[in-house]
Amino acid sequence: MPYPRLFRTILFDAVTALLLSLPLAATAEPVNQVIQVGGDDRYPPYEFIDQDGNIAGYNVDMTRAIAEVMGLKINITLDSWSTMREKLENDEMDVLQGMVASAEREKEFSFSAPSVMVNYSFFARNGDPEPTSYEDLKGKSVVVQHEGIVHDFLRENDFGVTIVTVPAHSDALRQLAAGNYDYALGATLPSLYYSQENKLSNIGVVWRPLRPQPYGYAVKKGNEEVLTLFSEGLAILRNTGRQQDIYDKWLGTLERQGRTDWQFLGIIVATGSAVLLLGLGLIAVWIRTLQRQVERRTQEVKKQQQQLIQADKMSSLGTLVSGVAHEINNPSGLILLNLPMLKDAWEDALPHLDSLYEQGEGFDIAGLDYGRIRTEIPYIINEMDEGAQRIKRIVNDLRDFARQEAVDAIEPMNLNDVVSTAVRLLDVTIRSYTNQFSLILDPYLPSMLGHPQRIEQVVINLIINACQSLPDDQHGVKVETHIDHIRQRIVLSVYDEGCGIDSDAMPNLTDPFFTTKREQGGTGLGLSVSAGIIKAYDGTIKFKSTPGEGTRVDVTFPWKMVASQ
Repeated sequence: MPYPRLFRTILFDAVTALLLSLPLAATAEPVNQVIQVGGDDRYPPYEFIDQDGNIAGYNVDMTRAIAEVMGLKINITLDSWSTMREKLENDEMDVLQGMVASAEREKEFSFSAPSVMVNYSFFARNGDPEPTSYEDLKGKSVVVQHEGIVHDFLRENDFGVTIVTVPAHSDALRQLAAGNYDYALGATLPSLYYSQENKLSNIGVVWRPLRPQPYGYAVKKGNEEVLTLFSEGLAILRNTGRQQDIYDKWLGTLERQGRTDWQFLGIIVATGSAVLLLGLGLIAVWIRTLQRQVERRTQEVKKQQQQLIQADKMSSLGTLVSGVAHEINNPSGLILLNLPMLKDAWEDALPHLDSLYEQGEGFDIAGLDYGRIRTEIPYIINEMDEGAQRIKRIVNDLRDFARQEAVDAIEPMNLNDVVSTAVRLLDVTIRSYTNQFSLILDPYLPSMLGHPQRIEQVVINLIINACQSLPDDQHGVKVETHIDHIRQRIVLSVYDEGCGIDSDAMPNLTDPFFTTKREQGGTGLGLSVSAGIIKAYDGTIKFKSTPGEGTRVDVTFPWKMVASQ
């Protein structure tokens, strides 16, 4: 039968054809064939032909490194971008070593993981308007690389611009520098590279509206097997650090130069602003410090002026007081001198007056019956004597106040002895005011230099003031001496549980003729005189008082290293 023979013939031919095809299929594996790799011949520093006619750039070194680690046979060809893209579409090229991925391009091509991220910028001539939005581009001409990613971008978005295409990115920059168009849009690093190499100093980056774009290997759809080899090699280079070395070689320097225009300028501006702010802050602090110094100095000058005015007042007042005291002292002295004589005359006349009165011859003296005037005259004389004595004490106080030099007789003295003497002199006075008086003397008190009688006058004045402030005899007074070892001063403290002093009166306590006891006959000279004596011996006096609770007075004198008396 012819049919079995025909079937055997067909089957034999088919098996033969299959066997013959096996070597051919094996030779179709990409690893064994030469892979055609394409790129742009004018896209430095990624890929370009150098001055010696050799291919060079980041992409070229990356492709060679991938071929080395993957054991691939490659042939790299560089030509215009539009030509290489057309060859990839026509299967004349297996892979392009540098293409930006986009949604539109992914319909036709497959992409590896990005080798780098590419930034894109608008360039303009120096002095031309700088756009801040796409609205500013309306009616303007923008030159771009033909069939480049930014060409696709402008075609996909209607910004109202006139798109001008040129074969290479460098052509766009050259046309812009020549003044032919308004703006150029392209990759930042290649633009900086070309501008630097060709000294295009009249153009620069003015706007960066696009986000960084992924840039890597691309193959035509259906040729993913080749793309897998390059993606695997790229991963190996990235993990071993070799990609970083190639990146630093070609892109690191330019990237830093790119930052010089914007980021570094921003750093300089930020640093300058910080320095300026710091300087302004320091100036403000300096001005404030000067203001405080001026205010402090002004207060010191005012205080010195007040002290000079007060000193002048005190000097004038001292002269006046000295004259008044002298004028008062003369008639007061006559009264005190004549009163004892008048008293003696009255007492001598009493027997004769009494005899005359007893004889029944009544008579009047000064319009009053003798029987009455006989008992009144002694009281009158005593009151006159007490009044004259008070005038004498006031005159003495005025004299003490008017004295300009208190250190008339300085000698080593012990403050404890002076205080003890003052307390003995005031014993009756103290007991008439309080039943709660205490005296605490430091037995180790060192000696000081001063005049015992003058210091005693101070102690007596302070104790009397303390006693006179007490509301009754159940409230106490305490006098104490001790040592301030830190400041090396001797301290006399007088405490009372009296009525206290209002805060408004505290600053004026040592002013002459100021007193809070005017109704009780206070003259306002006691503390003023005491303060003058204390100051004459380099001492200090301080008051601390709480109304209704009492007052504390601290008097200090320098600790003189002299033998104790």
